[in-house]
Amino acid sequence: MIPLPDYPQGRELLRDKVVVVTAAAGTGIGSAVARRSLEEGARVVISDWHERRLAEKAQSLAEYGEVHAVPCDVTDEDQVSGLISAAVERFGRIDVLINNAGLGGSTSILDMTDEQWSRVLDVTLNGTFRMTRAALRQFVEQGGGGAVVNNASVIGWRAQAQQSHYAAAKAGVMALTRCAAVDVAEHGIRVNAVSPSLAMHPFLAKVTSEELLADLTEREVSGRAAQPWEVANVMVFLASDYASYLTGEVISVSSQHA
Repeated sequence: MIPLPDYPQGRELLRDKVVVVTAAAGTGIGSAVARRSLEEGARVVISDWHERRLAEKAQSLAEYGEVHAVPCDVTDEDQVSGLISAAVERFGRIDVLINNAGLGGSTSILDMTDEQWSRVLDVTLNGTFRMTRAALRQFVEQGGGGAVVNNASVIGWRAQAQQSHYAAAKAGVMALTRCAAVDVAEHGIRVNAVSPSLAMHPFLAKVTSEELLADLTEREVSGRAAQPWEVANVMVFLASDYASYLTGEVISVSSQHA
């Protein structure tokens, strides 16, 4: 097993940048990248559809820097526009969008309903599209520059039982990332994505069987799941000026895209 490294110290990679993070009220990658952004010197706007948990998360993150919470359901265009507007009103601009909102589920395609398919696609792919479009328009209005980092998944590359809807959505996020990057390159805007496999956190452990978690862990050459902050580190890099020549790419935070 590859040992877990020490939690990183901040290096001000995102100093003075305004970062918007969706689906940040939980215990997974969204909250981890919000914290890492704060530790790297950013001012952060976190969003989520669950208002109570969102308020609690903002309170817990406040010790790391300046954070502002704005409720948002990424399936609602008015709320998406409202999130971007609220961030600009609070901080004067935005510099980074982290698209973390996604919805999964385990259902064989034989039993999958139109509603199950559409719900996963609407949150995971359409929500990413809505947020990306709103942020890109704001970046252009500001005069260009900025970065979008999307959360995809190795399931967008490889097959897994009972994941047709989620895999299709994440593959769509990858394609959206590549094409959007081309559309806005002339404005100095970058669009990239990360593709994690298994990032362990309490909610995932609660809703996933021990058998499946064991199977997924066995696929990792590291011999363990990633910690959410290990994925967040890559997202912070992509959001930072260290990735200034990197756009339209999907970075595998895993051994499973070999």
